[in-house]
Amino acid sequence: MEYQVILIKSEEGYAVSCPALKGCHSQGATREEALENIRDAITEWLEAEEFSNLL
Repeated sequence: MEYQVILIKSEEGYAVSCPALKGCHSQGATREEALENIRDAITEWLEAEEFSNLL
């Protein structure tokens, strides 16, 4: 599954978020690092959501 992300450049690096997944945000020093980090954050967000649905 693919998710749209928003990438914002700042003086510190990049902030990135996934609007479809409330509260799913990350960051990185480079664009590539930020995109890798948001992939991990999306995976973890989805795993946490699946777990919470089991409770």
